[in-house]
Amino acid sequence: MALDFSDDRKMSRQAMKAELLDAETELQLARAWRDHRDEQALHRLITAYMRLAISMASKFRRYGAPMNDLIQEAGLGLMKAADKFDPERGVRFSTYAVWWIRASIQDYVMRNWSMVRTGSTSSQKTLFFNLRRVQAKFEREAMARGETLDPHQLREMVSREVGVPLHDVEMMEGRLSGSDFSLNALQSSDDDGREWIDTLEDDSLQGGDVVEQAHDMAQLRDWLMAAMNGLSERERFIVRERKLREEPRTLESLGEELGLSKERIRQVEAAAFQKMRRSLETQSREVFHFLA
Repeated sequence: MALDFSDDRKMSRQAMKAELLDAETELQLARAWRDHRDEQALHRLITAYMRLAISMASKFRRYGAPMNDLIQEAGLGLMKAADKFDPERGVRFSTYAVWWIRASIQDYVMRNWSMVRTGSTSSQKTLFFNLRRVQAKFEREAMARGETLDPHQLREMVSREVGVPLHDVEMMEGRLSGSDFSLNALQSSDDDGREWIDTLEDDSLQGGDVVEQAHDMAQLRDWLMAAMNGLSERERFIVRERKLREEPRTLESLGEELGLSKERIRQVEAAAFQKMRRSLETQSREVFHFLA
């Protein structure tokens, strides 16, 4: 079953024309989908309640998301509700679907509010959608009493009202205080102004560091090759397969290939590492992590 969310106005008009289901018809459709995966029954059930999904989506317009996207997320929440709905519980589908629709829309809004994750816990999610409303309520009440609330006092009141830690209120205030800005934006209105990205520190290696690192790596490779050359052919093969492959071989697979037991492969590997350690002790301890 597929629903077309490409035009929110068209979808709204279609939803308003959809049939209104009575309780008995709704129950039959829900059972047909649950018991027989009847897609026609599912489509009829979803279509009948798209007006509910669109109505709920419209309440989240103030968060700046395109209405078409909000309707799409509401529709996805409606379909999740239909898939999990138990018609034998004696609850109308619309009552059950409201939670799934709202959760789907809220998750979408929070994912797209900022490139920085806005919140993941239930308290952060509650704050994201209620912080401004609760703050405004306390400020109106204080104004009616002729009082002025300082920021810290207001945050403490919000914390108690919503039932979340104070540090969560402080964190969410900061995240909601501004929107994302491009690092390519100019610092000033002048044409020759620098971009913000030009003020970031360059963490990449400088020329001298690159040369020094390349020299050290070459030396390490020489030491390792010398240690490897002191091994027998079988020991070199096992070390290469166990430590130098992008996806290391298991003891079992090597044992099958060489006709040895898993324990014997482990013993040969351990003996090879001991030989390499003795060879490397006279060179450098910097390569010992390779044998860990």
